[in-house]
Parts: sequence; C-alpha cells; structure tokens
Amino acid sequence: MELKEIQNLIKFVAKSGASEVKLEMDDIKITIKTSSEEKETTIVQQIPMGGMQQAPQMQAQPMQQAAPQTEAAPSEQAAPTKEEDDAKYITVKSPIIGTFYRKPSPDKPVFAEVGDSIKEGDVVCVIEAMKLFNEIESEVSGKIVKVLVDDSSPVEFDQPLFLVDPS
Repeated sequence: MELKEIQNLIKFVAKSGASEVKLEMDDIKITIKTSSEEKETTIVQQIPMGGMQQAPQMQAQPMQQAAPQTEAAPSEQAAPTKEEDDAKYITVKSPIIGTFYRKPSPDKPVFAEVGDSIKEGDVVCVIEAMKLFNEIESEVSGKIVKVLVDDSSPVEFDQPLFLVDPS
C-alpha cells in the first residue's frame, strides 16, 4: 500500500466519524484510531517483519476550520433560506457506509434522475460495501428534487443522498 493511499484512507476515516478502523491485507496491518474529543488521529502500522511503527499524531481539523471561518458571514445569510426550502422535502439517507453509484453498471441508465417520480420500494441507487452491491430502495413516494451525492463517491451511514418532494 502506498503512502498516498494511506493518507486518503486517513482522511476518509476522519470524515466518517468512526473511532477505530483496522485494515489487514496480505502482509500489512493498519489501525487508524480517532478521538473526537481531542480531534487527533493516531495511525499504527505493522509491517511484515513484526516491528511496530507509530506515526506522529496529527491534527487535521485546524486546516479544515480555517477556510470556513473566512466565509462564515455569507453562508450564515444564505443558510436559513436554503433550510426553509429543504424543510418541505423528505431526505433519502444512506443506510450503510460505502461507495455511492447512480447506475447498476457503467453501460446502464441511472436509477433515478432529478424530476423523476418514484414510488416506495423503487431502487434509487446502489451502494458498494466490501465488494457487495446493495440496492437502496426509496422509503417514500414523490418526485426527486435534488441528488446530493456525486456518482462513485464515498458515503457515510445516514448521509443524505436525495431530496424528494412528497406532494
């Protein structure tokens, strides 16, 4: 596993809110532990020779918080109107962690497009988790107003995927 892949994994785990993730491959074991109270990430990597290597604790939050603070005033003004508009819609959320796909396969059309009417039980997307493709069915009937996730993007448990107008 390359350093870039490990860094991407650390970022994904930090964003997901998971407290600990263990990854075991042929000859490498990686454990990533995060502490929400201290906002630190500890990475322990065990290499084949049996030695342990502990990476220095890093704090990713300060960099992420710096940019939103500069834009705080404009987003606070825009947020209430957006929330009021979205309040009348029902949110279809992800029931699992995985990779979000809008199509059953690359050569097939998308399950549901903005403006499409859906019924309860209709498949609206697929989420891949550990090489298993799980069809996600709508729990509501209505019209899709907005797709909130890009195709082939990682999603977290309970992350909003679609906004549906039930009327």
